[in-house]
Amino acid sequence: MPYDTAAVIEIDKAHVWHPFTQMREWMEPGHQPLVLVAGCGPWLEDSLGKRYLDGNSSIWTNIHGHNHPILNQALREQLNQVAHTSFLGFTNPTAVELARRLVAMLPGSSLRRVFFSDDGSTAIEVAIKMAVQYFPQNGHPQKIGFISFENAYHGDTLGASSLGGISIFRDRFKSHQFPVTRIGSTESLTAIDGSRVAGLVIEPLIQGAAGMRVWPAGMLKTLRGWCDENDVLLIFDEVMTGFGRTGKYFACQHEEVFPDFLAIAKGLTGGYLPLGATLTTEEVFNGFLGSPAEVRTFFYGHSYCGNPLGCAAALANLAIFEKERVLEKLQPKIEYLAERLRGLEVLPNVKEIRRCGFIAGIEVAQTNGDQFDWRDQVGSQICLAARGHGLLTRPIGDVIVLMLPLCVSQGEIDLAVDAIRKGITEVCGRRD
Repeated sequence: MPYDTAAVIEIDKAHVWHPFTQMREWMEPGHQPLVLVAGCGPWLEDSLGKRYLDGNSSIWTNIHGHNHPILNQALREQLNQVAHTSFLGFTNPTAVELARRLVAMLPGSSLRRVFFSDDGSTAIEVAIKMAVQYFPQNGHPQKIGFISFENAYHGDTLGASSLGGISIFRDRFKSHQFPVTRIGSTESLTAIDGSRVAGLVIEPLIQGAAGMRVWPAGMLKTLRGWCDENDVLLIFDEVMTGFGRTGKYFACQHEEVFPDFLAIAKGLTGGYLPLGATLTTEEVFNGFLGSPAEVRTFFYGHSYCGNPLGCAAALANLAIFEKERVLEKLQPKIEYLAERLRGLEVLPNVKEIRRCGFIAGIEVAQTNGDQFDWRDQVGSQICLAARGHGLLTRPIGDVIVLMLPLCVSQGEIDLAVDAIRKGITEVCGRRD
């Protein structure tokens, strides 16, 4: 299908406001945005017919590639039934089956209840609002605070952003946020009075927006123990790490440590549609039961909770994992990616490579190890240069993120790593 690229860009600049984007630069006459119009497998195509490897899985969402026939068919079949029905006071078989399947994916855990929402931010918002309501109506009115980690990111809704540890996402709204104590490590917990804490939240194994920073082994067990001792609800934010990114369905399964709340989204539908879910325990669920006069109901929800189309995509996503033995086939790809990334360590501007499963961050710096001036946007320049070699990705500051769809081949891993190598060499070579 032909596209009038110039017209699309002109209308975009006149009417659209993009997320996480300085629109003054976007609207500059010389800026030509990439107009993405098609996809197949791990590849995307722009309006001019050029193909790019989707190096950040369309903001960490795409799992099995674009235009997957099983996902496409599942959506067609659901559309022939109904696209959306209310979940407030009604139910639908697609959401019910998805809830059953999600619970079954976590054997050994106490997670038995599923609350559907729209995305990662709302999945976290659900967890923290449940925690805030749970304790006061169950005899502990003082337990309203939270613990989160420095440099964490848990979303952009008001409650979720309260938990974040990155100032640029949080400080402008701090006058309207939940009370949060931020810590850098588990050692800091010894100085905290848990009697006033409702919940502790962490991205298990690896922090995403912090620049792909990996936690030490055994940390989740320590957190679980402290929360149990202090009657604090443990919240795992697996919005990024869920659905195979770390090599297992969920990051917490590496250490067999389970939370009281598990927030998932992004890869839940294979990257097709917005859908979030918050899994919790029967104990938390029972704390909301009562007569209408007791007003213990969880009064929270969105119009599209339990959306049948989104749930149909999620069920198809899980079916692909089984049918195509995705996790089994992923293990050698994880090792191959690690091997290829080690080859970047010889570059003088590569400061550190951080990796967890199929998630990687390549931090660049000056040859003496000092950070680049953030205003120079070196990471963005490298990603732009990598685009010229067929790779689309997005940096976090000067950390080049590589989070490929799980369906990529070894040759496509080669292309991605080589594009990053060339991007670093070209950009940093010019600076030197």
